[in-house]
Amino acid sequence: MPYRERAAWLALCAMGLPFTGYFVWVIAAPPTAAMPDWSTFTRFGVAIALQIAIWSLGTLWLRRRHPEDAAAPLDERDLAISRRSIQTGYSILFAVTCINIGCVFPFAQGGWKLINVGLASIVLAELVRNSAVIWLYRRGFHG
Repeated sequence: MPYRERAAWLALCAMGLPFTGYFVWVIAAPPTAAMPDWSTFTRFGVAIALQIAIWSLGTLWLRRRHPEDAAAPLDERDLAISRRSIQTGYSILFAVTCINIGCVFPFAQGGWKLINVGLASIVLAELVRNSAVIWLYRRGFHG
């Protein structure tokens, strides 16, 4: 498995695990307090801290385990996969943001619902981008 694919798996887990917990909490017990709601800020902070911890420790472990792969420059295949995955992920980010945050939520909802939809669109875009990297490496994509 290429180093960049391993890094994408790590990023997928580092973002997916903490934010799955955060969004399950948001759906199960939506924030109702007026802004600023420190309970929600705290849970969001915990999700970010867990993401940073998982990603940082995982990156250190990957770099120690595969130092030559980590130091290798990107080749044409890596660059093509990166371009394709960024295009896929951020097309989703643009569409979800324009529809939900630009058209629907400002007129129907506000506060935490608007914030969490924006956050969910960012998380979704990153999960799709990292999934696309994994899928393209598995598929043997060469640009």
